Amino acid sequence: MRRNSRRIASSAAGLLLTFLACTSDAAKSSRSSGGDDSPITVVIDAGHGGHDRGGIPGQRVAEKDMTLDVALRLRNILSASGYNVVMTRSSDVYVPLAGRVVIANSYRNAVFVCIHFNATPRSGASGIETYFYSRDSLPLASAIHYYVAGGAPTENRGVRRRGYYVLRKTNIPAVLVECGFLTNPTEAAYAQAGSYRQKLAEEIAAGVRRRNAVGSGFSTTRVATAESIPMQPYIDQTKVTSSKKSRSKGSHKKSARKKKSSSKRSGSEAPARSSDPEG
Repeated sequence: MRRNSRRIASSAAGLLLTFLACTSDAAKSSRSSGGDDSPITVVIDAGHGGHDRGGIPGQRVAEKDMTLDVALRLRNILSASGYNVVMTRSSDVYVPLAGRVVIANSYRNAVFVCIHFNATPRSGASGIETYFYSRDSLPLASAIHYYVAGGAPTENRGVRRRGYYVLRKTNIPAVLVECGFLTNPTEAAYAQAGSYRQKLAEEIAAGVRRRNAVGSGFSTTRVATAESIPMQPYIDQTKVTSSKKSRSKGSHKKSARKKKSSSKRSGSEAPARSSDPEG
């Protein structure tokens, strides 16, 4: 009887040790895979800074100030949720694009979120758009865009694939979110309200937290269950059509004039404007 008791106790102890080992391995696997609740690193990049004001010539609201404020708010939200947060800049300084990429690539099991606001000479242009480049960045772009565009009282300009330097050169999932047009009077007024910048930060944070809940199928709607977020369709702007390559001389001159009038950022990463100095 005592021998049987010892055998039972020994078997139970073995099962317990096996269970604890499996649980530990599962937890480690969850952490390394970057699950929704895992404390991964989020590298936050506030666009522009220092001498690089952002925007276009004559723009009243400085983009560099808006991006930094949203980035700092996002840092606070994610830090409170247990994420390890790294800032490419946390004050009004200029960090070259290559420096931002070096910071991002210094971390494994991380994601890179670049914050910008749009600008164009056409004051009627409006809306939210999110950029990505590598395919493994699309779920993150989908999640962030799903929340930011869904929570903003403005146009949804969609998810776009484009080879901007900070997206093309990063080795981790990376997105660039355009939080509205500072050259649009209505959206500029939104951006200047602290409550709206806080909301933008909260929506971006929600996208980061829910990045692994993005479904594999493409959907043109924002319908989602509690378990999933639809993968967003995207516009591939990495393709250049032959018609664009064979534009007339007149078109080239017109484009050159536009670039000269709105060349706002030499070596900048900000997209979706009449000129694209960084592609």
